[in-house]
Amino acid sequence: MEGNINIPVSYPWGSPRRFNAFSDRFRSDHGSRMQKVSIDAGFTCPNRDGTKGTGGCTYCNNKAFNPSYCTPEKPVIRQINEGIEFHRRRYRRAEAFLAYFQAYSNTYAPIEVLRALYNAALSHKDIRGLVIGTRPDCVNDEILDLLKDLSENCIVLLEFGIESCYDRTLVRINRGHTFADAVKALEASYSRGLDTGAHFIFGLPGETREEMLREADIISGLPLKRVKFHQLQIIRGTAMEKEYNERPGDFEIFSWEDYLDFIIRFIERLNPSIQIERFTGEAPPRFLAKEMWGMKRTDVIVGLIEKRLEELDTGQGRLYV
Repeated sequence: MEGNINIPVSYPWGSPRRFNAFSDRFRSDHGSRMQKVSIDAGFTCPNRDGTKGTGGCTYCNNKAFNPSYCTPEKPVIRQINEGIEFHRRRYRRAEAFLAYFQAYSNTYAPIEVLRALYNAALSHKDIRGLVIGTRPDCVNDEILDLLKDLSENCIVLLEFGIESCYDRTLVRINRGHTFADAVKALEASYSRGLDTGAHFIFGLPGETREEMLREADIISGLPLKRVKFHQLQIIRGTAMEKEYNERPGDFEIFSWEDYLDFIIRFIERLNPSIQIERFTGEAPPRFLAKEMWGMKRTDVIVGLIEKRLEELDTGQGRLYV
């Protein structure tokens, strides 16, 4: 009698992994992994420049995630060259790159300015496409049509910072837009066939864990291809640091074990067709007003999440209805 044969399980997304990993799908669609090269093109946000408010989002300090080579004083091509050099030292096999317009709201400018910036990045011989981070209230038909036209000839990944599905939270963190604005922007992007993602933060002030878990059901019904999740980190010098010091009881600051349990429960409820690009955020320790989880890096965290999914024999979408 032959011994047992381990046949790998394939989930609805065509992989033996227990969640729908964006990195796997991207590699399958485009033939290779591509490294993002961050660009700071000098944008601002409507909740910073007085259009909708001032001060920006209460949790935000762009320096906490902007690489040192990113400064708006440098032309786009110079930032790309320095970013590619940085990543080739760090990831020796990095050969193909995406220009990541990351800092602030990267569609918040006249269409002529946007077209010039995007085309400048695409003119670089090593750039295969664009990743554009922005807000739901900073796109319109003209901008989305431009992105659709660009996507005919290169990769275009559009990602919206939504952060919460609850309007009271969006007001409290000074976002300056509503959840309805987010739904409208997602629907307009989806109707054009754009590869659209969204970013959400867990632990924002005033939200309970049960409310955060219910967001899985809300997000599952959105016209989204990708999601990034991020545990709240209290960043030095932000308005939220002051708020946290004054009212710490309003915050759900996850320990690592608590977050591991939470994120498992969350993705069990998440639509299996949505790709997960990130489970957590990672700010340099010098920016953290409150230490988080020691020195766990992103790749280690993903491994621990996958290990727990295996132990519990569960996965993304198991409880999705």
